[in-house]
Amino acid sequence: MSDELLNLRKNIDRLDEEILVRLAERARNAQRVGEIKQGNVYRPEREAQVLRRLGAANPGPLPDLAVQRIFREIMSACLALERPLRVAYLGPAGTFSESASRKHFGSAPNFVPTSTIDEVFRAVEAGNVDYGVVPVENSTEGVVGGTLDLLLENPLQICGEVKLRIHQHLLSKAAGIGAAKRLYSHAQSLAQCHEWLNRNLPSLSRVPVASNAEAARLASEDAESCAIAGEAAAELYGLDVLAANIEDDPNNTTCFLVIAHHDADRSGQDKTSLVCSAPNRPGAMHALLEPLAKHGVSMSKLQSRPARGGLWEYVFYMDIEGHREDPEVAAALKELNERAGFVKVLGSYPVAVI
Repeated sequence: MSDELLNLRKNIDRLDEEILVRLAERARNAQRVGEIKQGNVYRPEREAQVLRRLGAANPGPLPDLAVQRIFREIMSACLALERPLRVAYLGPAGTFSESASRKHFGSAPNFVPTSTIDEVFRAVEAGNVDYGVVPVENSTEGVVGGTLDLLLENPLQICGEVKLRIHQHLLSKAAGIGAAKRLYSHAQSLAQCHEWLNRNLPSLSRVPVASNAEAARLASEDAESCAIAGEAAAELYGLDVLAANIEDDPNNTTCFLVIAHHDADRSGQDKTSLVCSAPNRPGAMHALLEPLAKHGVSMSKLQSRPARGGLWEYVFYMDIEGHREDPEVAAALKELNERAGFVKVLGSYPVAVI
């Protein structure tokens, strides 16, 4: 072994010990913060600020994303010293919803799978879990209408968002693609991989199932089948990746929302989600949008949904830039309340960091 290599390894060992000492010091400080502060132990705005600051200060050679993920896990472990969180998500284990939950909260919480999005809302509302993670929109397939309806009907608020790049893989225990006789997949993933499947497996029988994790489970029990699912499901069920990244859109992304009994304080880079209604008459939509333009508030999303209950024909979901406590946003919301038949602020929260 060369002297240079030996010295480098000694330096790495020394640095590891220094990092360990600093981690212990950070954890003790985090514990003390938990003893002093009141209310929620998890502060999404604070975590967002820390991750943005560290990404901006990163000197390299590690990429910003790697640095932020490392510190996400550090914050997750330190938070668990105060009180382990319980987080519900649309299960079963191995779904993209679980991946989004772990991306946002790190590995330390207790993750609770549920059968439906409605069960996620009910678990949070009942206090059985601290937070819930629900899908709200996919860049290819559009919005998740059930999530929007539940946000309107439920008293819970949005306190965070997660954007997850969706990579679909063809998984199996079969010897190769040609050995598979049937394909299990969630209907949405079949749609996201439609062109790839038509080019490469046009005659393979396609069997829709409740989730990609269920598809992976079924494929793990049948060597003549394959499944479309993500990397987490492949690891969970011991499946080989026969073909990676088979989604038709390489930028396929799903946005998830974090729901709780509270939203978030200002982080400096926030968005506010709301839902409102307008009477069915000419110029009504203009009247809803005018307060935003008047006060210089940018709108990043506008989605209409048929109203439930017959009070209005449609309701409109909006995402606007800024926090509800920002002066210009507060002024726009005040004026919007005066014009709309109904306004509900669903929450202000940090823009997704990683």
